[in-house]
Amino acid sequence: MTQPGELPMPDDRRSRLRAADADRELVHEILSAAMAHGSLSPVEYEERAGKAVLAKTFGDLDALTDDLPVAQLGVAMPAASLSPGPRVTGRSADGAVRHRLAIMSGSELTGTAVVADQLTATAIMGGVEIDLREVEFTAPVLTVQCVAIMGGVEIKVPEGVSVEIGGLGIMGGFSGKSQKSPRPGAPVVRVTGLALMGGVDVKLVARDQPDA
Repeated sequence: MTQPGELPMPDDRRSRLRAADADRELVHEILSAAMAHGSLSPVEYEERAGKAVLAKTFGDLDALTDDLPVAQLGVAMPAASLSPGPRVTGRSADGAVRHRLAIMSGSELTGTAVVADQLTATAIMGGVEIDLREVEFTAPVLTVQCVAIMGGVEIKVPEGVSVEIGGLGIMGGFSGKSQKSPRPGAPVVRVTGLALMGGVDVKLVARDQPDA
């Protein structure tokens, strides 16, 4: 498992890593709780528990729990849970991305960029696209300060983070849904600012979902 302070690894690499006895025991706890919760029948529990005993990799274990409501089962999870997701790395924000500006043009932030605790996105008769699915968070809270004047800002937020949406809309507005992450220590993305005859759109997108 990824340890606190380490960078998260790509899902395909993680799925090939060898699992330890502690990882198999954790999956057994999840499966037992799922059966008690009614999410698994006794037959399903027995089948999955047998597979957990023989599991060699994290990919084998993930396949046994991916469809279960783990956050609702009351199982104490380690700091790095079986379900990969965005985390705060604690790296210095020196050199991190802090601004995106589009004036009658377009600008985007995507990929594995390092973001500071505050990111300003300004779209004036233009568009700014911010994709946070693979970025490295350096602080527990990322505040995205948006200014959309006759333009638009689109923010793609990965699953597994908390989202808070505010801001002022004048003949424009902010769209999206606030949510609280069930993952301890997950980053918080706070979206605020001004939309004047423009719009700010916050979308929750799976990490592996292809762009439209």
